[in-house]
Amino acid sequence: MGKRIENAKKLIDESKNYTLDEAISFFLKDYLEKHSAKFDETIEFIMKLGIDAKQSDQMVRGAVAMPHGLGKEKKVVVIIESSRIKEAQSSGAEEVGSEDLIEKIKGGFFDFDVCVSTPGMMPKVSAIGKLLGPKGLMPNPKLGTVSDDIKSTVQNIKKGQVEFRVDKSGIIHAGIAKLGFEQKKIKENIMELYNAVLSAKPAKSKGMYMRDLFLSTTHGPSIKLDLKSFVI
Repeated sequence: MGKRIENAKKLIDESKNYTLDEAISFFLKDYLEKHSAKFDETIEFIMKLGIDAKQSDQMVRGAVAMPHGLGKEKKVVVIIESSRIKEAQSSGAEEVGSEDLIEKIKGGFFDFDVCVSTPGMMPKVSAIGKLLGPKGLMPNPKLGTVSDDIKSTVQNIKKGQVEFRVDKSGIIHAGIAKLGFEQKKIKENIMELYNAVLSAKPAKSKGMYMRDLFLSTTHGPSIKLDLKSFVI
């Protein structure tokens, strides 16, 4: 751990659980003014869930559009039926195609952040699943990236859509804003993700669902949050 982060950690009372407002304020004031990196770091929200992530019926996964975006626009490609190419070209996607785009990806084209497909094209997209899957780019209905409403789907992604998925340890870790955002917008983005994960609680999950919450930045320390401050 670098000296910069060590010095930032000294400003945090580790015996205390911070309210969400206190934690955001720390990063926007004490951390940003004295110890932040030389670029606009991403603010990261971490949730430890009380689920058994090894059980398939307790998987927590989804996507939610951030009300204030993410501070960086994603590159989107759309795989669609050839008869609908013109329609998709007005969606704002960086690249639109049908079988030709599938072949281009087979040839090594991966200059994009999100791949969207119509349901009708998914049987053909599955042929490149081994290429897209490991990169987290495979279209998925649960993430909203398989849709017939291409224009709305692309626009939501462009506005700043966060995909979330619990890992094997029962943790969801997602970037939700930039340090350059104002406090109100950061908080509203965090609450949007928090509520989306709450809504995705598996029916088989028993006991406390939200166990621990933390706020951090790309190259900064983490702060443990007070769960009570999330109860509206």
